Amino acid sequence: MDRVIELDLTRLTVRELNHYLHHELPLVGQASSLSAPQRQAGSLPHVQILNPNGMHNLAVGLDAPADIDILGHAGYFIAGMNKRANVTVHGNVGWSVAENIMSGTVRVKGCASECAGASAHGGLLVIEEDASSRCGISLKGCDIVVGGSVGHMSAFMAQAGTLVVCGDAGSSLGDSLYEATIYVGGKIHSLGADAQEEPMTAADVARVSDLLTKSGIARDPKSFKRVASKRSLYHWHSDAGQEY
Repeated sequence: MDRVIELDLTRLTVRELNHYLHHELPLVGQASSLSAPQRQAGSLPHVQILNPNGMHNLAVGLDAPADIDILGHAGYFIAGMNKRANVTVHGNVGWSVAENIMSGTVRVKGCASECAGASAHGGLLVIEEDASSRCGISLKGCDIVVGGSVGHMSAFMAQAGTLVVCGDAGSSLGDSLYEATIYVGGKIHSLGADAQEEPMTAADVARVSDLLTKSGIARDPKSFKRVASKRSLYHWHSDAGQEY
């Protein structure tokens, strides 16, 4: 699909923008002008969101295949609850980008603030530069790749999925970790409760290599460290004296 749909936030409200993305954009891919071979080839509607100027809640709740480019810095809860769309932010974002994402891809060309990918169930979140604290908090199946470093308490209570950090990780990484896996290419300030470093296997190297390739980030997958759960917090023990 050659035509690019431009939506200018100096002329539209955030509500009007999201209404279009929810109700009108899905019909574009079904239009008669899009032939069956094009649909089968994966040609998607392409939207450019102009002048985001740090606004919140842009492109949330998408439920149709589309390529969405946000041309500038954006605020909180960008591309939350995404399903099937590919959203790219050409700038930085605030809190909770791609929170509760179900599928599709969200890419941030700059940095992300706190709680990136919170409770994310599926899909891929790529942050090309740094992410702040609690990246991947309560992760539930999404893959997150951070090209830079992450702040403290990242992957706190992460239950499933993968967090790949190409740079350094702040304190209490993986605190109360369940079945998610963390890979860190740089230094780890400290591990949280129930997290431990484990040997990298061939399967781990292959997994990191695959995610780096999908993310377009060039790093040696063999240089990463693996962090996973000790599984000692799965059950409460009366003789623990409240010390875990």
